Amino acid sequence: MAETQTVDIRDIPYVDATGAERTLAEFGDKAVLVVNVASKCGLAPQYEQLEELQRTYGERGLQVVGFPCNQFMGQEPGSMEEILEYCSVTWGVSFPIMDKVRVNGSHAAPLYKALKKSKNVEGAKGPVMWNFEKFLVTPSGDVHRFRPQTKPDAPEVIAAIEASLPA
Repeated sequence: MAETQTVDIRDIPYVDATGAERTLAEFGDKAVLVVNVASKCGLAPQYEQLEELQRTYGERGLQVVGFPCNQFMGQEPGSMEEILEYCSVTWGVSFPIMDKVRVNGSHAAPLYKALKKSKNVEGAKGPVMWNFEKFLVTPSGDVHRFRPQTKPDAPEVIAAIEASLPA
């Protein structure tokens, strides 16, 4: 169930891997799948599925974006250079990996503070539960939230992506 945000979530700034300020609005009318990622997490094989989504739906209007996070059992301890190399070499990631963020707590990144206001399919909102929580931001700013255990290629994720792609 999508929930409309009162603040335009696509205009909230964040920092990319080079230190430059960016927003989701830069992706134009694409649907953006925002995922907090971690190299040393047991869910790291989801990188492969995320890359497959990017390759399958990228030309049709999907953009996957990874945000490394070290808040869950220190599973993303590396430098940005190490993270980028790991993603590229191990999983062949072509989608952008942004700067490390905090997703929970008082120092959470503003984008994640806004994303956490959205509910998942069970109607729960609040803190990010673990690495690889997924937020699909539609071109209109609606957010579909999927918990970490929901694989990127799960039917409910694919259905939300398909429904969010630009015409």
